[in-house]
Amino acid sequence: MKGGCNSYKVFGFSRKFKLSEAQPPQDVIDIFASFTDGGEYMSAEQMLHFLGDQQEMECTLPEAEQIIEQILQKRRGSDNPSGDSSQGLSLDDFFHYLFMPEFNGPIKTQVHHDMNAPLSHYFIYTGHNSYLTGNQLSSDCSDAPIIKALNRGLRVVELDLWPNSTKDDVHVLHGRTLTSPVPLLKCLKSINEHAFEKSPYPVIITLEDHLTPDLQAKVAEMVTGIFGDTLFYPQEDSLSEFPSPESLKHRIIISTKPPKEYLTSNKKDKGLSDGKESSEEESTDPVTDFDADEQSESDPDEEENSGGESKPPQQGAPEYKRLITIHAGKPKGGCLKDALNVQGDKVRRLSLSEQGLEKAVVSDGTDVVRFTQKNILRVYPKGTRVTSSNFRPNIGWTHGAQMVALNMQGYGRSLWMMHGMFRANGGCGYLKKPDFLLQKSPEDEIFDPKKPPPVKETLKVTVYLGDGWSSDFSQTHFDNYSPPDFYTKIRIVGVPADAAKKKTKVIENDWVPIWNEEFKFPLTVPELALLQIEVRDFDRSEKDDFGGQTCLPISELRPGIRAVPLYDKKGEKLTSVRLLMRFLFLYE
Repeated sequence: MKGGCNSYKVFGFSRKFKLSEAQPPQDVIDIFASFTDGGEYMSAEQMLHFLGDQQEMECTLPEAEQIIEQILQKRRGSDNPSGDSSQGLSLDDFFHYLFMPEFNGPIKTQVHHDMNAPLSHYFIYTGHNSYLTGNQLSSDCSDAPIIKALNRGLRVVELDLWPNSTKDDVHVLHGRTLTSPVPLLKCLKSINEHAFEKSPYPVIITLEDHLTPDLQAKVAEMVTGIFGDTLFYPQEDSLSEFPSPESLKHRIIISTKPPKEYLTSNKKDKGLSDGKESSEEESTDPVTDFDADEQSESDPDEEENSGGESKPPQQGAPEYKRLITIHAGKPKGGCLKDALNVQGDKVRRLSLSEQGLEKAVVSDGTDVVRFTQKNILRVYPKGTRVTSSNFRPNIGWTHGAQMVALNMQGYGRSLWMMHGMFRANGGCGYLKKPDFLLQKSPEDEIFDPKKPPPVKETLKVTVYLGDGWSSDFSQTHFDNYSPPDFYTKIRIVGVPADAAKKKTKVIENDWVPIWNEEFKFPLTVPELALLQIEVRDFDRSEKDDFGGQTCLPISELRPGIRAVPLYDKKGEKLTSVRLLMRFLFLYE
């Protein structure tokens, strides 16, 4: 950012504010002096020592030389590279290197988790009503939000299947609402085209099926015809263990309730549903109806023949049933305790509304964790969230829920948490759950988020400064009469014991705020903790203006001084806005 002045008109008078340029903080100056022995340039060998000692990075001397060459070329421009990179980086070059997210970002960027465990051992990037462009009642249905979500890394796409008006084809729409339909064929083709642009790991399509056997057979024909060999389905009726993400690379799998089961289900059972295999009607009693907003158990053949003579239950299309890899099924009686029973050798998927989960973790929290050690739990927003708002996903993750399904078309802190969580593991959409969620402790106990262990480590966060707003925003975006007054808010989200909030002081009238503030966060379960960062412009008379945000999985943080890029409200990366921060882990 270059120096100069900003002029603002106030009651006919002109106020001028000097535009400052980002300068290295004292810590950076001291580190540079330490590793260069007080010299003017940092050599490749000195850079190598800095990367190992301060940034905890494994690096070779040729790699350090390449970094220096790239930095100098980037700063001078590719058409006019520096004449002699052998002398190394000046203090200004070194500072700019530290402040470049593409070279010095805050988290690991490669897939590094073990991807050979069963699917139930992973948190999976999951969407809810993936086809909706806006609210849950009247927005358009389209393949566009599906494509956008897949390109962000989403791995679980939800489609609600209904007959068209002539009952000879299949549409995707939010049933019994004013949402406009989109043909299933169009959605499947888009999934096939975009499934693996962001990640090679499997895409799971969860189906809410309101179809007759004839239309189920038509869906089976569409699915096999479009996906071909990309479609995976097991040879046996149901699995005793789910396959691994690694074994399912570039494969698409189907998850729904086997058709025979839901066609013969007892319509008096109103407790739990293992998937959205029925229309969505919000219950007025979230305490007794665990799966409230996904629960109207009407059979397709009865809907088609309502008012006439009832027919015996139909068998579902066998060619449709055999395509199902992840079976969802409703426990008899709708009892939560029974639903979480892990006896038997067949794995399955269970769905709970956010209200159902909240109730479950109060009375049966460890049973939820035990269930998710082998089976899959999906959690979805309650039906009253008609504006496509979201719930806090961390309650699901801390209890082992693999598929925490959020509405991806909106924005807000819950969705920022989802984006942040799945930046982990190279953004591939699958995160290996920590071992304590997958097995009993040495004392033969199941993990209970309400009873966390002692403090394991302390995260020390230093917020040095920020820059880039004057490039990405107009001069009067934050204030008509002066430069912005920025401050930074920091939150820890995870198990209840680790929750914390801090904020910096307000830096008035400066596009390049310098805070130089340090915060410490003791963590009992860092494996499940997220670091939320939000910059705001202080306003004395109105709501503080939004200046950017990010969310980072603490288990993925790279120690040292890092450039942290910020994102807008919808989760799109801002072009220039970034913070210079330092992360240090202090172990108990």
